Parts: sequence; C-alpha cells; structure tokens
Amino acid sequence: MYSEDELLPLSALQHLLFCERQCALIHIECLWDENRLTVEGKQMHEQVHQQKSESRKDVIEAFSLLIHSFRLGLSGKADVVEFHRVEKDGDGVKLPNKRGLWLPFPVEYKHGRPKRNRCDEVQLCAQAICLEEMLNVKIESGALFYGKTRKRKDIDFDQELRNLTEISAERLHRLFEDGKTPPAKYERKCRSCSLLEVCMPEVVGGKSAKRYLSRIFREEI
Repeated sequence: MYSEDELLPLSALQHLLFCERQCALIHIECLWDENRLTVEGKQMHEQVHQQKSESRKDVIEAFSLLIHSFRLGLSGKADVVEFHRVEKDGDGVKLPNKRGLWLPFPVEYKHGRPKRNRCDEVQLCAQAICLEEMLNVKIESGALFYGKTRKRKDIDFDQELRNLTEISAERLHRLFEDGKTPPAKYERKCRSCSLLEVCMPEVVGGKSAKRYLSRIFREEI
C-alpha cells in the first residue's frame, strides 16, 4: 500500500506503455510540447469534463470523478463513470438520493483510433481498480470511446488485463524512483509524438533531453 504522498498520475500509465522515454520526459523531466493531435485530444477531454451529471432511467453519468488507489499508488480523474442500475441481487453500490444499487462502468475518451498495444486498456482498467477500491465493488467491464471512429469499444477487465495493469503500475513507480530517462529508440510511432523535437530519438540516444538541450544552448551563447 502506498501513502497519499506516493500516488503517481494515473494518466502516466498510458504514457509508460506507449513509450517509457515519453513517460519520463513528461513526468520526470517535466518537458511537454503540443501538436495537432494533443491539442485536439485536450479539446475533446475539456468538452467531456465540462458536462454535468446526467440521469436516465437505468443509467447515471458522472463526469470528471477524482479517483485513487493506494494499492496501485495512482490517482487521477475519470472522464465518465456510468452507474448502471442492477437487479435486486446484483453487485452494486448505493448512490445519494437514488433507489436501488448501481454498478460503476468507467468510460475513457480518446481522440484517435484503437491502438495495437493495450496502453488505453490498462489506463481504463486502472480506473476500474481505483473505483473498486474506493467503492468496495467488483467492476467487470468498461469502455473506450474513440473520436476518429465515433464508436465505443467495450473492454472486459479479465485477469490478464488486471495483471498487466498491476505490473505496469509497479514499473511506473520504479521509473520514478530511478529518476532516469530511458534511452531513445526511433520507431514509427515517434512520428506522431508531440515530443519528437524535444526527444530527438535519432540524435540524443540515451541522454537526458533536458541536459542535452541545456548543453546546446550553453554552446550557442
């Protein structure tokens, strides 16, 4: 169990699985740059977070919920958590001013398309584990909504995905404890990364991007 001071950003899990170097540049070296994809993604999330809770007959939508897990050592914000009404004998939680039991169903919004790796699924699963810990309930599934396809992709939180999420959270904590930026390796996915000009994978290699840039600026002065 981690303490409150040891909680890391839940969103860093997605960065870690996409690229450990990108994760270190953003969360350890505190470097960031925007491109069209990140700007459009930010706008999409802002639109979601500005919405107010909605209630239908069997579904209640809550936006921008703050969540955490002391077991994983993570905290963050869930885009949307749908609470689905469950049957009398179902597993769920009680909600203020609502009758019956309700089962949380996290929904994460992504600007692009479904990815080949499982970084988005791990981020969503981590949200579910946070909600399970906070609400003492078992959550079997959630969904990823992709802006390019305008479709939701249902995700089952099976044991394989849960194990991957826990292992990834442990890797994230080790990365922060080590405090070192992993070596650069140029790959096809680098072309869509907003940090391409900061990371410079074909130039910097295993060096710290911040130290490399500082040295370049010193030499030019």
